[in-house]
Amino acid sequence: GRLEAVTQQMGYHPQYLDSFLKTQHYLMHMDGPLPFDCRHYIAIMAAARHHCRYLVNLHVLQFLQAGGDPQWLRGLDYIPPKLRNLNEINKILAHRPWLITKEHIEKLLKISEWSWSLAELVHAVVLLAHCHALASFVFGCGCEQDEGLGGRGSLKALSPGNQCFCEATAGNGCGQELLRINRKRSLDSCMELDSLRERMQRIHVETDGREEMRLLQQDREEGKGAAVPHLDSSAGLSPPADPDGEVTGATNLACYMQDPDFGYQDFARRDENQTQVFRVQDYSWEDHGFSLVNRLYSDIGHLLDEKFRMVDGLQSTAMAKRQGCEPSVFKRGIWNYIHCMFGIRYDDYDYAEVNQLLERVLKVYIKTVTCYPEKTNAEMFDRFWKQFKHSEKVHVNLLILEARMQAELLYALQAITQYMI
Repeated sequence: GRLEAVTQQMGYHPQYLDSFLKTQHYLMHMDGPLPFDCRHYIAIMAAARHHCRYLVNLHVLQFLQAGGDPQWLRGLDYIPPKLRNLNEINKILAHRPWLITKEHIEKLLKISEWSWSLAELVHAVVLLAHCHALASFVFGCGCEQDEGLGGRGSLKALSPGNQCFCEATAGNGCGQELLRINRKRSLDSCMELDSLRERMQRIHVETDGREEMRLLQQDREEGKGAAVPHLDSSAGLSPPADPDGEVTGATNLACYMQDPDFGYQDFARRDENQTQVFRVQDYSWEDHGFSLVNRLYSDIGHLLDEKFRMVDGLQSTAMAKRQGCEPSVFKRGIWNYIHCMFGIRYDDYDYAEVNQLLERVLKVYIKTVTCYPEKTNAEMFDRFWKQFKHSEKVHVNLLILEARMQAELLYALQAITQYMI
């Protein structure tokens, strides 16, 4: 039941929630190429790229419940080389997916003791994209600050008013059943969670102690005195800060990352050429990505496709009315703007429409949540169309989630396709 803050927000759009829960359940809990503990560890690695404590803590608990080795939670140095080798594409997909190439795929698939199979790699790629995009939603809707998961900061957890979450999913069998199962699991395992938290705390204390000693030794050598490790804010990787400006939990999540200074950079449109820009006409989800992912990881393509279609079918009449256009036109403007930030272009779209449809405040919000979600703050959310219903703001965050996930998948699946040719 630890995903409640996320599912409460998605509960404003119960049909989408049902589709999301089916996909999430299939990725994490149904038959697939990857062991269950590895799935949750990959989710930890993905969420850590954006300092998303909410998702990291969620999957740490589920990793231990799945029988995962607690030593792995000490950081990437303590996991099998096969998993650690996934770090490079995790980093690239999270921040600059246009840099992924068939050489990255080949390196993981090459014949060796630690090689990946194609099916395993596709499962891992979908997990990475899913968790990167979900981190954007978590920060965009304020779920990161759920106190039950140790969140700290100025952005408060949001709630769906008086709407009962069970009622929100009524009529959507899968969503209702999964919520019932999640609640039962939560009740059945409440005592076990106390034990898991104690184990987590011991692991983090040990990790923090070693990190402090390393930093003190480094400071002595450099003669600079004790200091908090600096993360380049321009790279979009500054950890959340509390109201007093204290950096929170950077070292805990740093153990799950390598190259923490690697972050999003604006796609170089001024240097645009045929090799840099991703043309959807040449490689699309509908014509290429869907069939490849479904062939290598049975049925996941159908679930993802349903989710993409579901978010496209959500109504946003009030938002569109304000801009004086049809809902479909408004949603396409947001979707194409997000893809444009990742270097994905549609030849049949006039990008001048984006500036006409999306106000500057909205564009800043979308870019922040999409590209460096950990920098999202309460002021951005409050300034983002104050007069609109909360459900409409959630809708925008769902568009961000799905557009970002599809962008990452397109780059990764294209690279896999190029390797297979």
